[in-house]
Amino acid sequence: MSRNWLVRPAAMLWGFVVFMPVGANYGAFALLLLALLAGGGWRERAQRVRHHPLWWPIVGYVTWTLLVLAFGAHYPQTPSNIVHGLRIAATVLMALALTREEAIWALRGFLLMAVIGIAMIALYYTVGFPMAEAWRGLLILVGNKSISNALLLTIFGASAAVLGLALLAGRRPWPVVLAFGFTLAVMVIITFTLPSRTSMLALLLALPLACLHQWRRQLRVLAIAMLLGGALVGVAVWQSPTVQQKFALGVQEIEAAQAGAVSEGSWVVRFYMYRDTARMIIDKPLTGWGIGGWTQQWHLRGPKLLADYNMPHNDFLWMGAQAGVPGALSLLVIVLVGLWQAWRRHDLTGRFALVAMFVLLVATSVNSALRDAQIGLSLLWIAMLYLRLVQEPGEPWRELWPRRGAAVRLGPLAPQEA
Repeated sequence: MSRNWLVRPAAMLWGFVVFMPVGANYGAFALLLLALLAGGGWRERAQRVRHHPLWWPIVGYVTWTLLVLAFGAHYPQTPSNIVHGLRIAATVLMALALTREEAIWALRGFLLMAVIGIAMIALYYTVGFPMAEAWRGLLILVGNKSISNALLLTIFGASAAVLGLALLAGRRPWPVVLAFGFTLAVMVIITFTLPSRTSMLALLLALPLACLHQWRRQLRVLAIAMLLGGALVGVAVWQSPTVQQKFALGVQEIEAAQAGAVSEGSWVVRFYMYRDTARMIIDKPLTGWGIGGWTQQWHLRGPKLLADYNMPHNDFLWMGAQAGVPGALSLLVIVLVGLWQAWRRHDLTGRFALVAMFVLLVATSVNSALRDAQIGLSLLWIAMLYLRLVQEPGEPWRELWPRRGAAVRLGPLAPQEA
């Protein structure tokens, strides 16, 4: 007997708790997995996953990981690393297995909590909001969970900007103002309350990418949009002393690291990690050092001051060090195929997925956004929900806002709204 009704609330719950501590995300992960197993309809879900363009990249990634695990060296960190590696694949497959309605409900949970989260931050820094442990990582900067929340808000802010751009030609200005208002709120948050250079970089690059996607066949409009957008970013964002200080500090840290200085500065750490991890890959390019081998090699190669780190702040380098170039490429292909699928779809659904996958790519390239469950459990889940809807016909994004009556069946976007 089918129990598909179990999956919808479980999927929405995970979308709703993404801003909460990692334990809540693991709980939601387990609950959704149980709902999928108990809900039935496995053949339909398996066919959906098998026909998705990400199926073979995932198979390649998992197969190579298991081969390296079986025949490569083992370390004390091997169990945790293989769990995280397979958790990445499981998260992708669970998102792809959802029905259209289930994915929409999961995104409703995320979008609702993003709006509530922005309101909570505004209240906390104005009239006051009680500091609960569940929301600590959202209200103040406390480690990687705050970085995760900043990246999730970046996806939300980029999505709002995408919607605002699509509604520019409409007759009603208020939806446009509201959409860009959310984007501005996110910019303020990732600059001041949850400061994250990764999020700033991702948002600043995602917005012109969205313009390119929307007007790629209208070169004149695209050129105007890029010029206006560049001027706006230059005045409103780059001229901010806080933003300038953060990126100037990063440049100083890189210069200091190149000169041999060692500190726990964010970009100093990355300089040594990227350099030494690249050397690990060069030494064993085919099979790497084995699953869990990065930590041991880092202890041997990296500066003693930075010995406590257990991941290189770049997931492609992490896979390359442990599973060789094939391992790094297998993970990269998953992200790039997702980006390509979003780019190929020319409408809003494709554009939403494009900015979400791009934020994931940036975060994965300059942070451990997949390996670190504090970030990777929630960020990958949300990005894959966006990507899941790319395979659906029509305009599934319009079903995110429930309306009275039965299932909503909306036609194409009206010309004045395009």
